[in-house]
Amino acid sequence: MKRLMILIFGSFLLNACVVSTAGKIVKTTVKAGVGVVKGTVKGVSWAVSKANGKINEDRLDGDWKIVGVFSQSYDEIQNSENPENLFSSQCGNGQEILSFKTKKSKIRQVHCSSDKESWKKYKFNFGKNPKTKEKENYLKMPNGDYISIINVSGNNMILEGNLMPVYAFKGGKVYLLEKTK
Repeated sequence: MKRLMILIFGSFLLNACVVSTAGKIVKTTVKAGVGVVKGTVKGVSWAVSKANGKINEDRLDGDWKIVGVFSQSYDEIQNSENPENLFSSQCGNGQEILSFKTKKSKIRQVHCSSDKESWKKYKFNFGKNPKTKEKENYLKMPNGDYISIINVSGNNMILEGNLMPVYAFKGGKVYLLEKTK
């Protein structure tokens, strides 16, 4: 009888530990999944969460190809299950590129591989964005526009704002970019 009681108590204790550990794992997974935007563009899946804190400006350096344009804000995309991608390249080779020279704080928008677009000076800031009133990483452009940098992670970058006039007329607000060089 004593052995039976010890066996029942031991199994109850072991069961409680397993359930408690499983609950913690699920809770942690849910916390990690909140605030992450996932999607698929041209068969390539991506997931980007909003950056916590200041992004190193050097991570912007280089050429970034636009692969996705969305009409919702980043917060709306977070809550949407399948956001509509407005991106359809009007170029034969699909080369719509943003080039950054972070050492000189310059940006160039190349549409259809035309190098006629000149370099524009920008100012990189981390703080309260005057446009969105949120503390975030952003670029102040010479024309007075503010472009929010949602995140730069590896080969992906998400920007929000009036980035390319071609897509702004279609309602484009959030841009997914992929590193080219």
